[in-house]
Formats: sequence, structure tokens, C-alpha cells
Amino acid sequence: MLLSRHTFLSRRGGRRVDAVLERSAYILLSRIRVQGPMSIGELSDAFALDASTLNRQTAAAVRGGLLERIPDPAGGMARKFRLTAEGGRLLDEEREGIVEVLDRVMADWPEADIAAFATYLQRFNNGIEAIGGRPWPRPEDGPSDADGISTHTA
Repeated sequence: MLLSRHTFLSRRGGRRVDAVLERSAYILLSRIRVQGPMSIGELSDAFALDASTLNRQTAAAVRGGLLERIPDPAGGMARKFRLTAEGGRLLDEEREGIVEVLDRVMADWPEADIAAFATYLQRFNNGIEAIGGRPWPRPEDGPSDADGISTHTA
């Protein structure tokens, strides 16, 4: 209930009112951006989803110009998906919109509270990932907007 209250600022289905990406596309593109080109099998393992679901999602993203299929850079047999320039641009735009909403929610919070919240949220997410056995790759330089929360205010 606590974290779902954020949807008060969203449309039905967990999307922001002015979202530029569907939620599933946002998550898919975010993972590929952080991890690099991925095959259907790798995406299936990462998200614990069946290949048919991911085939539909990636096909829609390719049709929308968000992803492109490429040969495996490591020389493997499976083709992989990578972000297009347009996919990267829309992912950045969507992430900025999410951060703006979070900045509005925390507008009157002291910086120390925002930093503490970001630390606890990352710890919470890491705990969920540890239980599920599916850690989300993160940049090595610490918390970032890729973790879903801004540690600054606008």
C-alpha cells in the first residue's frame, strides 16, 4: 500500500498522465540500457517471463523504433536487442518525467531525508532481488536515477 500511493499521481495501470512509454517498454528498455544488448533468452531469465511474452514486447518495441535486432556482439548464435537512438531518447524523457513526479512528492523534504529514503529504497529493492534471485544490474558508481529515485531536487 505504501509504495502504491505513488499511483495517485498516475493514470490507471501505473502510467504517468503524460507518459511517453508503456510501463512494460520502460522496464524492458531500462534493463537493456543498463545490461547492454540482450537476447530473448537473457530477457526471459532476467524478468522470469516466458519467451512468447518477451517476443510480443520486443516485437512491439522494434516496430515502434525503440529497439533493433543485432547479431550477438560476442559471436553467439542468438540475435540480440539493443536500444535505438529514439528508444534512448524516449527512455530519458520518461525517466525525467518520473523524477519530476518524485521531486514534487519530496519537494519539502530536507536533502538528508531524500538521501536516507534513497538508501533505504535501494536496500529494500536489493532485499527483494536477493529473495527472488534476480538482481538488477546497476552502474558501479552508486545510486542513480536508474534505481528509480532521484537523490536531488529540481
